Amino acid sequence: MTGTPVETSTPGGTLDTYRRVLAVTGRPLPFVSFLGRLPVAVIQFGSVLLVTRTSGSLATGGTVACALALGQVAMGPLVGRLADRHGQRPVVLAFALANSLAITLYTLGALYHLPTPALIALGIAAGATVPGIGPLARARGVALVRRDGADERVVDAVLSLESTMDELSFVLGPALIGVASVVAHPAYAFGAAALLVAVCGTAFALHPTATAVPRAAPVARADRTKRPRMPRQVHVVRVGLVLLGVLLGGCGAGITALTQELGHEDQAGLVYAAMGVMSAVVGLSMAAVPERFTLPARWRVATAAAALLSLPLVVTDTMPVLYVVVTVFGALFAPNLITGFGLTERAVPRDRLAEGMTVAASAFVGGQAVTLAVAGRLAQAHGPAAAFAVGSVAAGLAFLVALRVRPLKGAAGPATPAVAAR
Repeated sequence: MTGTPVETSTPGGTLDTYRRVLAVTGRPLPFVSFLGRLPVAVIQFGSVLLVTRTSGSLATGGTVACALALGQVAMGPLVGRLADRHGQRPVVLAFALANSLAITLYTLGALYHLPTPALIALGIAAGATVPGIGPLARARGVALVRRDGADERVVDAVLSLESTMDELSFVLGPALIGVASVVAHPAYAFGAAALLVAVCGTAFALHPTATAVPRAAPVARADRTKRPRMPRQVHVVRVGLVLLGVLLGGCGAGITALTQELGHEDQAGLVYAAMGVMSAVVGLSMAAVPERFTLPARWRVATAAAALLSLPLVVTDTMPVLYVVVTVFGALFAPNLITGFGLTERAVPRDRLAEGMTVAASAFVGGQAVTLAVAGRLAQAHGPAAAFAVGSVAAGLAFLVALRVRPLKGAAGPATPAVAAR
């Protein structure tokens, strides 16, 4: 164990915790993993804009973007499972290069005005080949600090740092798309994304820490039933992450609809950025939360607060108020995601860590992708309040899910779940 709860709850102690994380992982790794996951944000947020620009149809853009996201959701768990079995290095290397090619073909397909079914197929391929650097970086970072003998606060710091990088990527991604669209064409941002995933994905795969996550022991076909099972706790947390994805999807659709309704559609990206920056700042501060404030308790508080703070969005009808409400609401998003991934990390068997993290990420992305499509139609038919209401209901349901989580008494051993569902 390193440090004490009193020390690590102070600003200096929190900085020391992050210094230890960087000392174990090495400073280049977070930088490389951040740039490697940035293309995901670019293609997720930019697909609607790219296809709408080239096809002239917002409906086509939304359909293709949803197909891309669902391709990522469907294949994400397989990427994690392959990484657990064969190691991160060969899996990330293969998927990063495949993803670079898929993004390039998808971009060319949009520029050459291919039929919608062809664009959907290319979108699915671009999503299905995402190398999952974000969740795999979480798994790698946790494995590194646990191997170094770190306590739970250092593990929490890893998860906080990774979630903050996710938030920053989803601020910078739309910004890159916006700049490319204004200066020239969104296709330039997609070209940059293809290059980034090829270069930084390869660097992440070849980094010496790629072997840190222990591989699952080979299991004969006849003994597949003896493979460590995911505890019920893991599935409960995944439901909660789906609902958090629904919350973000509903808010995203509502923000887009409201800015259009108010004649400020060009500010939608700035509103997203305000929410993302606040979330990132709060995410970094999560390492200062005392250990006695347990993960189940944190999740209950975070989901309840998200449900309450999302309610003002339903009645928001001016841009200044929207900025204020969204910024305040953003403070609750990182704590929810960090806690959800923390609960997953504590519960999954050690040799299925990468799979657990990628499925958790897929659950969140899937909820967001489907809701963006559904809530967008609701907002178009019934106004922005309808989309925001979807998010508020999802947050309330996430709180009910959080109530099903409690500490597991008598847990012991590195592969034993630290929490369990009721």
